Amino acid sequence: MEATLHALSGILLRAIPTFLLVVFLHFYLKYMFFKPLDKVLHARYEATEGARLRAAESLEKAAAKTTEYEVAMRAARAEVYQTQEQLHRRQQEEHAAQLQTAREQAEAAVRDAKAQLAAEIEQAKTGLAAESDALAGQIADVILNRGAAA
Repeated sequence: MEATLHALSGILLRAIPTFLLVVFLHFYLKYMFFKPLDKVLHARYEATEGARLRAAESLEKAAAKTTEYEVAMRAARAEVYQTQEQLHRRQQEEHAAQLQTAREQAEAAVRDAKAQLAAEIEQAKTGLAAESDALAGQIADVILNRGAAA
């Protein structure tokens, strides 16, 4: 057993430089490779996360501008519809005024035509009355002249 312990101590004594080399290599790699790599990865993460945050802010701004645009569009449409409604109402009023004027003109023309027709009827009655008197006189003359001639 002593030989095993003595051999083991020899192996351990020869392993010390390897152990120290591994420890040195560990700290060397830690400070010379992994620490700068960690800094680069951290900076990259910060840059990526910053880009994500800026993208999220851009999306929020775009959504706000879209909402603002939609509100402005709704207001513009409402204004256009209101203007169209006013124009339509004005056209209806003008149409109603033109229609009323046409009715009044038609009623005046009908009144004038009725008055003219009444005057013509009166004139025709007067003419017929005079003509019927003349015809009655002629008929009477013919009847009387026949009765006297027979």
